Amino acid sequence: MSVQSSAHPAPRPDWLWHAGLIAFVLAWWVIYHRLIAFSEFVTGLFPADRHSHTGEAIAFFFYDVPKVMMLLTLIVFAMGVVRSFFSPERTRALLSGKREGVGNVLSAGLGILTPFCSCSAVPLFIGFVSAGVPLGVTFSFLIAAPMVNEVALVLLFGLVGWQVALTYLAFGLGIAIVAGFIIGKLRLEGWLQDWVRDIHSGANAPVMAEGERLTMIDRYRLGLEAVREIFAKVWLWIILGIGMGALIHGYVPEDLMVRIMGADAWWSVPAAVVLGIPMYTNAAGVIPIVEALLGKGAALGTVLAFMMSVIALSLPEMIILRQVLTLRLIAVFVGVVGSGILAVGFLLNMIF
Repeated sequence: MSVQSSAHPAPRPDWLWHAGLIAFVLAWWVIYHRLIAFSEFVTGLFPADRHSHTGEAIAFFFYDVPKVMMLLTLIVFAMGVVRSFFSPERTRALLSGKREGVGNVLSAGLGILTPFCSCSAVPLFIGFVSAGVPLGVTFSFLIAAPMVNEVALVLLFGLVGWQVALTYLAFGLGIAIVAGFIIGKLRLEGWLQDWVRDIHSGANAPVMAEGERLTMIDRYRLGLEAVREIFAKVWLWIILGIGMGALIHGYVPEDLMVRIMGADAWWSVPAAVVLGIPMYTNAAGVIPIVEALLGKGAALGTVLAFMMSVIALSLPEMIILRQVLTLRLIAVFVGVVGSGILAVGFLLNMIF
């Protein structure tokens, strides 16, 4: 009995998990509201005047790094629990067989629930295409998953306000739905790689989702695992992105940023899109840069166009997509999505 007991320790009681979650949320709330004081304290430890360029950059960095990390932890955990109700098989079953238009809206909405960077969303995209989900519907998911996920929205809300977050949500979903619909109407299934095109649509036979039998404690564990996995992928990009944002915030002259991304320069939006495509980061990494650019007076439409191109049209994503798409179809994807991003950038610069 003693050997069996040591090999299989008694599980923690359910109430302890619930109490621990409540304690974590309360501690998170208290710490989050003390981040400004923490940033000022750390900045004061450096031999730089607080109101100098260096002081501003240091304060920006030590405020935004813990802020982004804390927001990411809370949201990814919550969405890890939510996603435990949606297995890949169930998601495929929801998307396959839906009419164009309805399927595009549904897949774009599902993309919001997946806090993936563009490269992380590609494997699921490949699974959808291989399983016979309509091509345009899968593209709506591929666009929305990295560009309009809950991480991007929460970080935008926390760093630059709810108005910008809602604007980004509306136009990002619009691009995902419309671009996917257009690609579906073009009937480009023949431009898939041969091995994908030859797979029969019956490959997506419904599978009973294990998540239907999960307990709430199991879902907590999945949320913790999601935090671990996502952090392993993005923590470096967060620090690099915030570091770049801190340099922009502290050192880049305002007149230079207005000249590059100002609303009066007609070429600023296409220049921002072209500049963003070769870069590779995710919402957590690029939003601090967005915050710094907006703080310097850059135009909202130009900055959001830059953010969209960085997240939705990254070069590494295109390399991975080459496994399932021909170069012609990749070019169509970039052209349609890029055109939508340009339209959003110009429109927002006209409105704001």
